[in-house]
Amino acid sequence: MQDYSNDRRVVMTLDAGGTNFVFSAMQANKFVVESFALPSNADHLQRSLDTLVKGFERVRDKAPAAPVAISFAFPAPADYFNGIIVGPRNLPAYRDVALKAMLEDRFGVPVFINNDGDLFAYGEAAAGFLPYVNGLLEQAGSPKRFRNLFGVTLGTGLGGGIVREGQLFTGDNSVAGEIWLLRHKFGAELNAEEGASIRAVRRAYAEKAGLAFEEAPEPKVIFEIAEGRAQGDQAAAHEAFRRMGEVAGDAISNAITLLDALVVIGGGIAGAHRQFLPAIVDEMNSTYLAPNGERFRRLIPQAYNLEDPAQLDEFLRGQTKELPVPGSSRTVKFDGLQRTGVGISRLGTSEATAIGAYAFALRSLEK
Repeated sequence: MQDYSNDRRVVMTLDAGGTNFVFSAMQANKFVVESFALPSNADHLQRSLDTLVKGFERVRDKAPAAPVAISFAFPAPADYFNGIIVGPRNLPAYRDVALKAMLEDRFGVPVFINNDGDLFAYGEAAAGFLPYVNGLLEQAGSPKRFRNLFGVTLGTGLGGGIVREGQLFTGDNSVAGEIWLLRHKFGAELNAEEGASIRAVRRAYAEKAGLAFEEAPEPKVIFEIAEGRAQGDQAAAHEAFRRMGEVAGDAISNAITLLDALVVIGGGIAGAHRQFLPAIVDEMNSTYLAPNGERFRRLIPQAYNLEDPAQLDEFLRGQTKELPVPGSSRTVKFDGLQRTGVGISRLGTSEATAIGAYAFALRSLEK
């Protein structure tokens, strides 16, 4: 992907939440306007739109150069390509609002709106996990390089984003990468998000510890319990994260079967990866049972936990050898190990999303 870390163009950005709109601007993959929040007025459309205009005017006035675009994530459902917000739950005033066109009319620059999961993945592909892994492969002398990335966010919900060959893949209805709607491994009538989210970890801990759901602590505390740094049911904490990892790993496996890509994980639960990432990778490396009783791999590529030093070393080493070119004295280097890797965001979810918005805008302008 294009490296924008030295680009002098400025793009205005927004973190749109149900309570506040947080405004800023980016230049060369870094914030250049100190972020500030204004009330989103989620249930009053005109006030909310006035807030957007006021916020972006303030950013424009503080920016070190004239902004060339506005780019941000806004809650779904939406027709992101055309910039029409259809009806997000946490911003109920927005019902079929042509937000992109309104902002372009007001500010005279192109406006790009996307899903936060998509922009997280794009930011990690542009300046985070993807170049990090490829840089390690280069340092190791491997000929292997990755070009595709699947971003997964684990937090209040389960989100996803797809980057293919440097392009963000959003689909024809702006709903590509919706991993949360895959089937729950342990409940045919449930979606995967019910097993891989904050509430899922709390629910599993409560069940194992014999508590009511309302009595279960937040995942951060459950992680501390699992690590032995807080009082609680340690076995229940381990199992809550392991179970979440298995459900998430099942959904990720279904996605990677079609995408064949690296996987990067972010979101509010990502910090607890020591407790769930092994279960994700184990599920990806699990097997199916054939009618004749034989077992075969669920995924063609071997999955590696890139936060585990031993697995990272094996991943980087691969199976490299020199192959003779028929009819020539030349040889070519070949790595025959088909593999994928799963790791944690190198940027942090918020920064990755902002960099994704920045990179998406600049790439779109160049196209």
